[in-house]
Amino acid sequence: MGTVTLGVSIAVPEPYGSFLQRKREGFGDPAARAIPTHITLLPPTEAETAALPAIEAHLAEVAAGCRPFALRLAGTGTFRPLSPVVFVQVVEGARGCTVLQERIRAASGPCARALQFPYHPHVTVAHGIDEAAMDRAQSELADFSAAWTIGGFALYEKGADEVWRLEREYPFGAGGGPVTLPRQAAEAGLSRPPAPSR
Repeated sequence: MGTVTLGVSIAVPEPYGSFLQRKREGFGDPAARAIPTHITLLPPTEAETAALPAIEAHLAEVAAGCRPFALRLAGTGTFRPLSPVVFVQVVEGARGCTVLQERIRAASGPCARALQFPYHPHVTVAHGIDEAAMDRAQSELADFSAAWTIGGFALYEKGADEVWRLEREYPFGAGGGPVTLPRQAAEAGLSRPPAPSR
């Protein structure tokens, strides 16, 4: 049946999500339009199509065992020179994100995988662009801050057209009714939000 490329992330809600996406585009990052603002929980991961039901069941189980928690972003950081990334820092809720991604990637589950770098929750605002633009991104967003309560996460799939599309949302808590997760203005366009990337 082939394979698919999946990712799991936490959306950064409005008005912050679109603001950071526009800033990323303004810094000259060609991926900006394709990647709505997010915090990665599972980086792009190839999986067998036949494994999708098990993956979705696993994510639902993880979400059911979680409760909402506060997230706060403030200031910028960078992974340079190890990786050409400038990001907005997660200054509250980092532990919750870390535990969540550990449960998603549990060795006993269908999303088990190693990471290229140790997990560090963040919101990418520039990736792989020239150094001057990276410096500008780190400087211009140094005073940025945002706060909200995370109520769930979502699964995304990469299409043959390289666009990542929202497949399913996973609100926290067992047996609850529908919960609206944060959405971004980009979702009103032709494509749905893409999957996480560094």
